[in-house]
Amino acid sequence: MHIMEHILASLRAAAEPTRLRLLALAARGAFCVMEFTEILGQSQPRLSRHLKLLCDCGLLDRVREGANVWFALPTGEDGALPRELVARLPPDDPILEADRRQAARVLAERARIASESFRQKGADWDEMRALDLPAQAVEDALLALIPPGPGGRLLDIGTGTGRVLELLAPRVRQALGIDASKAMLALARARLSGPGFAHTAVRLADMYRLPLADHSFDTVVLQMVLHHAEDPAGAVREATRVLNIGGMLLVVDLAEHDRTDQTAKLAHRWAGFSDETINQMFTTAEVEWRDPVTIPGPLSIRIWPAVRKMADAAAITTRELAL
Repeated sequence: MHIMEHILASLRAAAEPTRLRLLALAARGAFCVMEFTEILGQSQPRLSRHLKLLCDCGLLDRVREGANVWFALPTGEDGALPRELVARLPPDDPILEADRRQAARVLAERARIASESFRQKGADWDEMRALDLPAQAVEDALLALIPPGPGGRLLDIGTGTGRVLELLAPRVRQALGIDASKAMLALARARLSGPGFAHTAVRLADMYRLPLADHSFDTVVLQMVLHHAEDPAGAVREATRVLNIGGMLLVVDLAEHDRTDQTAKLAHRWAGFSDETINQMFTTAEVEWRDPVTIPGPLSIRIWPAVRKMADAAAITTRELAL
């Protein structure tokens, strides 16, 4: 009865034109209240009430990020009902078409503001370009490690501008990117605002304390992150915590080097990593080493794959029995 009551409450909450329009927009990605007011042409207090109702019954997720609050469809099974409702809306409805046109304009303005804001801070966020690294070869190698098809859940730690999410989104069922930089997340949201990315999301988070459940992702990527980390081993352990049994961890980073002239200006904490160092991190985190991939360039890049040990399953079963 509890499940039936929840479904009925959700359907009652969705049974209102403005709330259906909000769900249709949220299926395109995350929006804040001010963006919704601009798209729908309604007052903020009115839309805030609608959004509260949708969040209270689980049809929308509400994520606070500093002064902003973002609203998006829930991920996973929690988002099945709102996605089904949106899928049944007529695509040629004139009101929904007008909303989509307004949303495209708002998203374009969001991208422009994000890019200008980041340029004004003087940060060279495209590190591969700054170091003249073979970005295309790295992407090809990543695609080779993640087969096409309706894969599982992907977590991109230190997502930056969201390029890894954009690249791998067609190969996974759901994708989440986390970053500690609001400016980066603004650029990532702009990148992922187009069609085909409704199953992706980004959020503000600390890679050492991920606000995510144990064993909740099938693939976790750390691309060009560890050489900036104060505690690389700690970041790997936390990444492994949220990885499913049998899931894959992909560490993409600089191989050990002595080119401090190239990396000092970019505030690298570590001059790349040796296979021995990464292997030690993997051993401590209890993931199994797989053969790394080398991408040559002015600074060599290595992709170190690892798999969450199946032996952990026995420990999990023991803990569950104890509970």
